[in-house]
Amino acid sequence: MRLSTKGRYAVMALADLARRESDAERAVALAEIAARQEISLSYLEQLFARLRRKGLVKSARGPGGGYRLARGADATSIAEIVQAVDEPMRATRCAGHDKGCMLKGERCLTHDLWEDLGAHIEDYLASVSLADVIGGRLRHRDGASGRSSAEMSPAA
Repeated sequence: MRLSTKGRYAVMALADLARRESDAERAVALAEIAARQEISLSYLEQLFARLRRKGLVKSARGPGGGYRLARGADATSIAEIVQAVDEPMRATRCAGHDKGCMLKGERCLTHDLWEDLGAHIEDYLASVSLADVIGGRLRHRDGASGRSSAEMSPAA
């Protein structure tokens, strides 16, 4: 899977928004996120327009205006964010499932390998919420339960 700056920056910005939103009752200005995350403000404006159209954020105008999450951080998956900014979620080089990447339209020998990898990545990103990211609950996760290996180990 190819993850460009669009997907990475959208996740960074929404993680920042989720963290700040829980600290304050006001909407968060894009200029604040841009400064903290060192992302171009104009680039963030483009990303947030897409995120707003997909229903992941809400905007507020006027003094104290900015953005808020449309729903809780625990209900917003990383996969949704990446998909909202039109980031491709595939690991193959084929344009589609019907036509392969080889000159005669055949699938390459490793097509199924990369397709399966892409599916695992998408499943993983769908299993991780913004709350997981800002809560630091990602390292050594157990795939089935989402608990870290430290949480699963008996106390010594």
